[in-house]
Amino acid sequence: MSPLDMTAAAAFWKSSGLTGDYTVERFGDNAALADELLELVISGRKRATASLVRQFGDEPLPRIGVHWIVCDGAGRPRVILRTVSLRLGPFLSVTDDFAHAEGENDRTRDGWLAAHRAYFTRVCEGAFDEDREEVLFERFEVAHLPA
Repeated sequence: MSPLDMTAAAAFWKSSGLTGDYTVERFGDNAALADELLELVISGRKRATASLVRQFGDEPLPRIGVHWIVCDGAGRPRVILRTVSLRLGPFLSVTDDFAHAEGENDRTRDGWLAAHRAYFTRVCEGAFDEDREEVLFERFEVAHLPA
């Protein structure tokens, strides 16, 4: 994947008129997935995401009210989101409502479990234990989407 364009992200933030702290991120672990998930956000279908807590490493976890600039697979900023709710819980605690809000696949809990089990196993290089992993379930709203 291309690196995130931090200079373009700073200009994108400035042009939005928003204030406060922000991070610069992208979805997924490859350019195609980043673009696919970003398009779900832009279309209005995706309003949630999930991450393994350990994926944050030494970085702080997201906070409610903080903005994040989402970049596409090429690293270009495309939309600004604002975190509206966070929940920590075990992998299997995902709810039907959350799976639907994530907007992926068939939007069911079973579909979410299958897709995220495969994704987390891939990004953890096989070292994913669904009975022990802590997941950050995050809901967001679109704060800025240029026309």
